[in-house]
Amino acid sequence: MFINDELMDDLSAKAQASPRLRMNLDLRNSPEDQSQRMLNAMLPGTVLPIHRHTTTSEVVIILRGKMDEMFYDENGNETHRFHLDPTKGNCALSIPRGIWHSVEVFEPTVIFEAKDGPYAPLAPEDILEK
Repeated sequence: MFINDELMDDLSAKAQASPRLRMNLDLRNSPEDQSQRMLNAMLPGTVLPIHRHTTTSEVVIILRGKMDEMFYDENGNETHRFHLDPTKGNCALSIPRGIWHSVEVFEPTVIFEAKDGPYAPLAPEDILEK
């Protein structure tokens, strides 16, 4: 697969058509591949709850757009904010296992995400209600 503007434009159009204002594209080689590698197109207004991954860290690499990744404590207080903007040289972030996090998207954005292990939906205890 060749990741280029055409592919990212198509994925962003699908995000625009989605009620969630985001769309991902699985980059695994087969369903037997137990890693998580994906492109995620996100638009301003998408809502990603504060959540954590208890069994894996996460790597985010921004390919286009602008967004903030926020870290939180267990009470939902923001502790860190990282601005990702490839035009400014702020292009990647490693999110440690167990860290509460979310995003704020400022313009149409495409990121590459990677996590260890197979996909598992977030458990209710891994979503922080503010």
